[in-house]
Amino acid sequence: MSVFTEYDTKWFNLLSPEHQQRVTQDVIVTTVHPGAMIEQKGSKAQYWIGVLEGLIKVSVGNADGRITSLTGVPPGGWFGEGSLLKKERLRYDIFALHESKIAKLPLFTFEWLLDNSIPFNRFMLNQLNERVSQFIGRTENDRLLDADGRVGSCLIELFNPKLYPNASARLTITQEEIGYLARVSRQRTNIALRKLESLGLIQVGYGYIQILDLDKLIECYKN
Repeated sequence: MSVFTEYDTKWFNLLSPEHQQRVTQDVIVTTVHPGAMIEQKGSKAQYWIGVLEGLIKVSVGNADGRITSLTGVPPGGWFGEGSLLKKERLRYDIFALHESKIAKLPLFTFEWLLDNSIPFNRFMLNQLNERVSQFIGRTENDRLLDADGRVGSCLIELFNPKLYPNASARLTITQEEIGYLARVSRQRTNIALRKLESLGLIQVGYGYIQILDLDKLIECYKN
């Protein structure tokens, strides 16, 4: 069974049988443990990376050891296309937050799809457009929103159906990890989550978050 069939990868389903066969042959699937580095800042971009299981974080750091989270990527998410298209070195580190199953599509296969598959090109245009929108929104949120808003916006990102179509309404994630991604303290994250739970938008459990009404959550914290 193809890993893409097992995980119902949306963009793969758009491809012709010929293109699917090539992708299946070339993709590399690995399992990484919590805290393990998947790719390092400054390394040459060689793969388009997908999360099949688990949760990973994309972050940047400086010489002083300060680390800033850019985003979290749940199951169903594929990323790194920007660096591949620009043929540049990575500007961020990629770590596993949980034990994760990762798929890596080599650069040469990625470029072959761009050269030969119109459906893949259309998917990529939509992916890039949504990615730009996400990061513009995050920049605005960092400047304008309080802690409650940052936590709410972080959840909206993690459950974005366009970027992460395979993500379920329930995500295994701790409050500490949400706080890290939202750049909010754990204590303040707890307060924000309890507020959202009281509004009937989410359910907070031990080590997980369940989205009950994504549309209303988006309405509360849309830009």
